Amino acid sequence: MLLAEALKERADLQTLVARLHERLDANARVQEGEKPTEDPRELLTKLDEALARLEYLMVHINKTNAVSKVGDETIMALLAKRDCLKQKMGILRSFLNEASDLTSRMCRDEIKVLPTVAVAEQQNRLDKLSQDLRLLEVRIQQSNWNTELL
Repeated sequence: MLLAEALKERADLQTLVARLHERLDANARVQEGEKPTEDPRELLTKLDEALARLEYLMVHINKTNAVSKVGDETIMALLAKRDCLKQKMGILRSFLNEASDLTSRMCRDEIKVLPTVAVAEQQNRLDKLSQDLRLLEVRIQQSNWNTELL
């Protein structure tokens, strides 16, 4: 099985577990004399099976990411780099939104509000980070389709 296939199955299992959780909650209690729309014991069995498979996939995905290389770096290192890059971009985007939000003055006596950085320059930096992220995500996706799950 390829890493990409395992990642897709993991996502599907996470969705299934969430749905089973909702279905279990919906069938936790019934009015006296009524029957639940679904048998909670069957749902619990399905939940156990889904979580066992999910655990298996998570362990093997993590093992694969820890040892598989893309160039000189492991997939795990690329994922950490991607996550930090996304966080940096989110913070920078928020900062630039604040810096760009200039308060209009009604009269000349009001306090003038100015950005603390050159917004255009920082926006160019954000654009470069966006491009770096796209290229990194392409590398990660390619590795997912070229790596066998351990």
